[in-house]
Amino acid sequence: MTSITNDIHKKTILIATQNKNKRIEILDILKNIPGILFRDIEDFPFLPTVEEDKNTFQENAVKKATILAKACNTWVMADDSGLQIDALNGRPGVFSCRYAGPNATDEKNREKVLSELKGVPKERRTARFVCTIALASPHELFFVVEGRCEGFITEEPKGKRGFGYDPIFYVPQYHQTFGELHSSIKNMISHRADALKQFKERIMPLIRKI
Repeated sequence: MTSITNDIHKKTILIATQNKNKRIEILDILKNIPGILFRDIEDFPFLPTVEEDKNTFQENAVKKATILAKACNTWVMADDSGLQIDALNGRPGVFSCRYAGPNATDEKNREKVLSELKGVPKERRTARFVCTIALASPHELFFVVEGRCEGFITEEPKGKRGFGYDPIFYVPQYHQTFGELHSSIKNMISHRADALKQFKERIMPLIRKI
């Protein structure tokens, strides 16, 4: 009964992602924020599908947050993120999750990236993960934050942890790929960790006003 009573006094925020791995990372990093009850998108089966068809991570995140906040009448945090590779002029970018095609697997996306980088020397394989998070209510867009993590693209996948491009994204400071790093470390240094740190700082003043 105490738990239910406490939840009533918390602000509900929908995590607007269908990606289970993203959701796990977000909840792990934000688990200690007081006054907030995070909800999964599965809790709102009536929500419309929002196509991520914009040219930037920020535009996609803002579009998703504002549309879904109005649709479910609650606060929504929406994330759009991806990999930018300098030698590929910033690709795959906003197409990261479907780089090898609309229904491409993580493995197929990685294979396409490695194929396009074949013969490119290490010093030119610089890349970064970018994560943009938007928070909106049914009536307004509160803020947008962006996190980054710099690294290099390996010549072959290394490690079984993580998801997406993690096994080919090498972090020089740790001499490992995201696919090799333990989640406890990744969730301190990743692009999503950077964005969520800013998210925490920006949301607490809003929660205190409620």
